Amino acid sequence: MAGLHKSDFKNPVVNWIDTRLPVFTMMQKEYGVFPTPKNFNYFWNFGALAMVNLMIMIATGIFLAMNYTPHVTMAFDSVERIMRDVNYGWMLRYAHANGASMFFIVTYIHIFRGLYYGSYKAPRELLWMLGVVILLLMMATAFMGYVLPWGQMSYWGATVITNLFSAIPVVGDSIVTWLWGGFSVDNPTLNRFFSLHYLLPFVLVGVIFLHIAALHITGSNNPLGIDVKSEQDTLPFHPYYTIKDSVGICVYLIVFAVLVFFAPNFFSAPDNYIQANPLVTPAEIVPEWYFLPFYAILRSVPNKLGGVSMMFGAIAVLFVLPWLDTSPVRSAKFRPIYRILFWVLVVAVIALGMVGAHRPEGAWVTIGRLATLYYFLHFLVILPVLGKLERPLPLPESISRPVIGGGPLPAGATAKPMEKV
Repeated sequence: MAGLHKSDFKNPVVNWIDTRLPVFTMMQKEYGVFPTPKNFNYFWNFGALAMVNLMIMIATGIFLAMNYTPHVTMAFDSVERIMRDVNYGWMLRYAHANGASMFFIVTYIHIFRGLYYGSYKAPRELLWMLGVVILLLMMATAFMGYVLPWGQMSYWGATVITNLFSAIPVVGDSIVTWLWGGFSVDNPTLNRFFSLHYLLPFVLVGVIFLHIAALHITGSNNPLGIDVKSEQDTLPFHPYYTIKDSVGICVYLIVFAVLVFFAPNFFSAPDNYIQANPLVTPAEIVPEWYFLPFYAILRSVPNKLGGVSMMFGAIAVLFVLPWLDTSPVRSAKFRPIYRILFWVLVVAVIALGMVGAHRPEGAWVTIGRLATLYYFLHFLVILPVLGKLERPLPLPESISRPVIGGGPLPAGATAKPMEKV
């Protein structure tokens, strides 16, 4: 029939749908026969794990919203009712709360994998920048979600974090008033945070769609960091990587289940099981663990505006990373000096997390400032200079050769270590 898409699916129902709306053809093209580098390791599973985690968060969040009351006099009690009276409410709440931590664990590993293997370099700059936008949306969503239980840490965390915007000259106080919906953290604040917390995950889905679309245009990077040169370098995504991703998802779900059923409060602050009281300040106001490195950067600078600028700068520097790294070689496997400095960066970020969890006194202040200094030096000074001075190791002639055990270069060949890849 004229106007119908030609479909090759044998199932009559699938064929009937696909001729009129070729979603199955699109899925087959993008996730079935899509050519993928054959040398992926298990670090390439974490994108799929993040997608699974997001689906869990959206599903549990929808059911929690059905029973939550966004009002300062009832929010805390509504969460307790979910835990005690709603069928499987305790499981939904624990899965949602711990899912946020699992989401950040998976995402941070995904980001550091990109840093190690140079996945931010041309032609994947926009793909990387969309990933940083996803990280920012995750942070905003997680922060607003943490306020909703209306415990002590929820209230005071919201008060401290939103007050940071008052450091912005001229418009800072107006921004804080707009965020609060008044002149203190109160019912308007809770209402708008609940509304945005419900909305932002769907915005996140849209940005992730763009992220995946950009990935399928430029193709995936790989552990060697070299471009695909022939069909021998690739495998169809299905069944090879669908099976590999399935193994990773099973392991991930086991870890998730252990956390939910055996240690549901592992990441929780005890003070958040006390109803919010504006007249009683907790002894320690500490954000969730996934914000601690940025919180440590904030506290490492004595000046409030300087600290806020450095904290946001720690994310902003990631947007321009593709242009800061001047090395023509992507993967750290062939960059011996960069490989060492990458692990120094990992140690610095972990140190910042530890500093953020402790009071800013004694040795923690010094450690925080040194780690903050290295973080910015790594991106703004070391990467631009190192790219011009470092001599990379010889690159393989193709992806297939190391995979089938042929070694980095054919016999008698001469390497071109600084050739653009």
